[in-house]
Amino acid sequence: MSRPFDLDGLTLDAVRAGALAGVPATVLGLARTGVGLARFLVDAGADVTVYDGQPAAALADRIAQLEGRPIRLLAGPEVDPASAWTDAALVAFSPSITPGFPTTEPRLRAALDDLAARRAAGDPAAPALVSEPDLALRLCPAPTIGVTGTKGKTTTASLAAHILAADPAHPAVLGGNIGLPLIDRVLGLSAASRVVVELSELQLPSLTRGTTVAVYTNVTADHLDRHGSLAGYRAVKRRLAELVDPAGALVLNLDDPVVGGYAGLGTAPSVCYRLDRPIPGGLGLVDGWVVAAGVERLPAAGGGAAWTGPGGRVMPVGEFSLPGRHNVSNLLAAVAVGLLFGIAPDAIRAAAATFAGVEHRLEPVGLVDGVRFVNDSQGTQPDAVAAALRSFDPPLVLIAGGRDKGVDLSPLAPVVAERAAAAVLIGESGPALAALFLAAGVRRVEEAGTLDAAVPRANELARQLLASAAPGSVATVLLSPAAASFDQFTDYAARGRAFKSAVAAIAAAAVAAGPERKG
Repeated sequence: MSRPFDLDGLTLDAVRAGALAGVPATVLGLARTGVGLARFLVDAGADVTVYDGQPAAALADRIAQLEGRPIRLLAGPEVDPASAWTDAALVAFSPSITPGFPTTEPRLRAALDDLAARRAAGDPAAPALVSEPDLALRLCPAPTIGVTGTKGKTTTASLAAHILAADPAHPAVLGGNIGLPLIDRVLGLSAASRVVVELSELQLPSLTRGTTVAVYTNVTADHLDRHGSLAGYRAVKRRLAELVDPAGALVLNLDDPVVGGYAGLGTAPSVCYRLDRPIPGGLGLVDGWVVAAGVERLPAAGGGAAWTGPGGRVMPVGEFSLPGRHNVSNLLAAVAVGLLFGIAPDAIRAAAATFAGVEHRLEPVGLVDGVRFVNDSQGTQPDAVAAALRSFDPPLVLIAGGRDKGVDLSPLAPVVAERAAAAVLIGESGPALAALFLAAGVRRVEEAGTLDAAVPRANELARQLLASAAPGSVATVLLSPAAASFDQFTDYAARGRAFKSAVAAIAAAAVAAGPERKG
């Protein structure tokens, strides 16, 4: 058995000096995060074993992403997961296979739970066990901004990084649940960097280190298949607030009662925002402007009052192009981050005005003969879908369905009935959604099965609606599934790309038929 490994003594400087050289390390899972872990550990000199329950043939594209780095691969259903760490000093895992998660493959879950129990009991022979986000935060030399929430975290994290990038002296890095895992970037970071990390409920349970700033968009209900209950899910989400750096700040949405209740947790100050006049020390809206009321810069940014215009003004809301009041809330959170780090109000205003949004989140895909197509493939949770529906004027056709996430969708049905003239449903949850929407009074509900069939049908329905609408009207076809993607796609991004491909085919057909239509 290898020597015990001291995670608490590991720093980025120590890694650069060779602290991981020759250390036998095991990576669990070879998805995106596992690839990042393997690359980091090999580059740091570790002797790396990778375990994945899929056969090696199914991992070819991921193995290619290792770009020839030497690893020992244990892959396939016949491999005993525990054999992957028999001689390891360090075991690093992807968040999707966190110990205790009921959604983890049963054999791996049992082996991981046993290892976690040995660690908790102080077994000196048990290898150190760490998740990718926890390892990355342990090593990160720069201030970090952790963004979490049931919905809105991707937009908020992306916008916050875009605003921080306005300061060239402090390079902004965006990672975590969005883009590259942070571990893939940590070797290139310095104390001058500003690191924005999107953190999902997958990543929070395993954290032992917090971020400098913890940003919350909202906490409603999601992923109950993993956490068992709403109380369990909320406990996981609270984790980031509990771990926030005392020299940092909590950025909290007062319009969300759960998040608002985090104010006063720990010793870090709270910067609260809401879609109303700001409270002291927070942000809000006054006469169509984003206004700050005495926000203080972080000590890392020099301390003192954050810079604003007269009366605390930062920018007019009308200059922000993303649709929906929920996105104004996301704007307030991101502006708060900019103020905390000393970004000047004119720079915040310019950055926010040029922010184009996030792929797969209320992403405009095209406008074809009066039908606007919007890709909201990340809309997997009912509150997010309701917000998306409220972001567009009628007439509107909703495409929804996929794999049920175990969340109560009954509150969504009346919103669909109010906002959508028709719904075209796909995937495993399509029949259940059809019954739910019809009972709520949705005027037209159709089951298309697949997305490839749903997009052309939704386009036809949108054109029928335009025929009886006022001249110059625009109809919207909105993909906002209220379901996971895994019944038909590898992830929400693959589903969004499929939607965009289907829209591109409709646009190409419209161009080809142009002369005939005019005739």
